Amino acid sequence: MEPPEDKRAPLDAAEEVILRWDSTASEEARERMIFESDRQEVDRYLQAVDEIQLSLSSVSLSGDEQQSGNKANSTIQIAMARLEDEFRNILLNHTSPIEPDSFDSTALSADPGSSSRSSIDTPSAELDELDDDHLNEEDLSASSDRSSYRSTSSIREIDLVPSEAVLDLRSIAERMVSAGYLRECIQVYGSVRKLAVDASFRRLGIEKLSIGDVQRLEWEQLETKIRRWIRAAKVCVRVVFASEKKLCEQIFEGIGTAVDDACFMETVKGPAIQLFNFAEAISISRRSPEKLFKILDLHDGLMDLIPDIDVVFESKSSESIRVQAAEILSRLAEAARGILSEFENAVLREPSRVPVPGGTIHPLTRYVMNYISLISDYKQTLNELIVSKPSTGTRYSSDPTTPDMEFAELEGKTPLALHLIWVIVILQFNLEGKSKHYKDLSLAHLFMMNNVHYIVEKVKGSPELREMIGDDYLKKLTGKLRQAATNYLRATWVRVLYSLRDEGLHVSGSFSSGVSKSALRERFKSFNAMFEEVHRTQATWLIPDVQLREELRISISEKLIPAYRSFLGRFRSHIESGKHPENYIKYSVEDLEAAVLDFFEGFPVSQHLRRRSQ
Repeated sequence: MEPPEDKRAPLDAAEEVILRWDSTASEEARERMIFESDRQEVDRYLQAVDEIQLSLSSVSLSGDEQQSGNKANSTIQIAMARLEDEFRNILLNHTSPIEPDSFDSTALSADPGSSSRSSIDTPSAELDELDDDHLNEEDLSASSDRSSYRSTSSIREIDLVPSEAVLDLRSIAERMVSAGYLRECIQVYGSVRKLAVDASFRRLGIEKLSIGDVQRLEWEQLETKIRRWIRAAKVCVRVVFASEKKLCEQIFEGIGTAVDDACFMETVKGPAIQLFNFAEAISISRRSPEKLFKILDLHDGLMDLIPDIDVVFESKSSESIRVQAAEILSRLAEAARGILSEFENAVLREPSRVPVPGGTIHPLTRYVMNYISLISDYKQTLNELIVSKPSTGTRYSSDPTTPDMEFAELEGKTPLALHLIWVIVILQFNLEGKSKHYKDLSLAHLFMMNNVHYIVEKVKGSPELREMIGDDYLKKLTGKLRQAATNYLRATWVRVLYSLRDEGLHVSGSFSSGVSKSALRERFKSFNAMFEEVHRTQATWLIPDVQLREELRISISEKLIPAYRSFLGRFRSHIESGKHPENYIKYSVEDLEAAVLDFFEGFPVSQHLRRRSQ
């Protein structure tokens, strides 16, 4: 039985409107879009869809009414196909990558107390334009007015689609979901919005790299990519993903059950996995000391983002993204701990045996001290990550390949500070081993003096490192520096000054002056030969620090010059009264004072010692 005439008239009119826009049957319908026509036509079409849907809900599937229902079903299928095309077209017309001008300081700023080292220079021109100078009170007040997850001040949502287009999209989505076309609606939405997200990724310099691709790159390449990723990830989470979530809510919130979440994940799940795969690849890559600081930068950058990730991906359907980010953060922390441990072992076992020329600072010393100075810059992060003491030897251990370190003497130090002190301990232990490769004992002591001095100055020069090491341990290091200098002076000058002793020069039981001239001549000859050898040799040794070099020269002069002046004063007349005194008293006190200034310059003296004036 056909519906009454008064009910059929609106239904027929609705079917007519829908069929008129059937793109499979009309060339005009294929060339034009309904939502690009005047609003009356849009309203007419939507009303026609509503009319058909209403008829389907009121028609029973028995008797003659089944034919009418079949016709309505066919019509609604045509309408849904059309609305799907319209939905896609509206989205495409408003799909473009987010412009760099939209990335303000809110998205890039770090959370209070976080490290600011991560976002230094970046090769991406777009990101270079982003700075912290544009943050003002209006930005902050706008953030505080947002609802629920928009209360996170670092999130910066952007209207990706104009409000008029959002209303049109919502009106289409409501009808597609009501008609049972939820899956089709989500697929269309996701496929189009993914294009926009991909375009924003390209604009930010985020490449499509698998975990394997990342691990095959050279570390120098990765360092640049890590810097770029840290800044880009902030924009992705705080701007791109947050804005996509907002758009999903504007269009789908309240339509069905969690449709907005489904559309959001359809759009961003793939890009989010792509984004975090990079950090994951770094977190599981082969560990080596040079990677520590970039891994810490990555850790700090991701740590800053975790609150925003938890907010943007708050739904049950996006739990996998939250879990992935948290697991990566945990692996980065473990990688940092592992690298520090491996660094300590590498310092202890560094195998080079060739002595550095001139006893100067060993490359290992420079590398290690620069390294731990950088570590101290990251103390806020590392104090949280390093929670256990280093594995060290003790004075009771019998392992000769590991130095001693007693923790009782360092009570109150943080685990990180203990690790840094342990690195200095094992560095000195290694250097002492290397000093044994010098054949000249004096040079071995000079080598240790140079290197311990460098360690002390590095600690003093870094307020952060000095605070962690502590003045007590610094005093201990300074004591080792003085001891090395004393050992050098003894090894070199005791033997030289021994030739200026009085013993053995006096002749007893003689009517002469009581001094053996032959013995005295031998003493002067011995002194001259030894001093000339020391001068020739030690001028080529190097003390790179000007102040230390001058202090050691003063120490030498304080021992040498008074002893020589006294010896010369007591015995000069005995030599000058004999033949060829210039062969024995070759140098004046002033000559020696000048010669000492040649010491430790690192290059051979250009001429023989200047002879005294006759």
